Amino acid sequence: MHATLTALCSALILMLAACATPTRTETSLPLNLAWFEGHRVEYVTTDISDPVMAQAAGVNFVPRLADAIAGPGRVSLVERVYKFPGKEQISVFQSAPAPTGAANADKSYSPLWRMVLVRWTQPAAGRELQSEEQILAAAERGEVSLEVTGIVVNCPVTRSVDGHFLKGAR
Repeated sequence: MHATLTALCSALILMLAACATPTRTETSLPLNLAWFEGHRVEYVTTDISDPVMAQAAGVNFVPRLADAIAGPGRVSLVERVYKFPGKEQISVFQSAPAPTGAANADKSYSPLWRMVLVRWTQPAAGRELQSEEQILAAAERGEVSLEVTGIVVNCPVTRSVDGHFLKGAR
């Protein structure tokens, strides 16, 4: 009797194990930092519409991302990201979710960014710019040049100004 009960329990455990949902493997992506209105945010880059940049960043080359830029009969789906190609500082985002996650109320936020290259006209006079407003003011004073590119990058914000992370992000 005891052997039969043990065999039944073992069979039941094996059946339950076979029906169990497989465990999810964990994947991590490298986090990057950017500025938004003087606050640091974190984001991940997964896709870029430029083949050279995609190769350098080790992300997916997705030429169709460029279709998100406004064109005849198309509304733009992209925000601007200000990138310093000389790596003088981290990028600056035009928007960020507020708050991070499903309760985001900022309707202008998009994880698709049209890249604007920022170059100091006199590199020795460079300083940290932490918002779009500071970059545009520096451009008006002739301190930086801005080159709007046709490059679109998919960089979702994972931790925003509010300090909250997306669910599952670490």
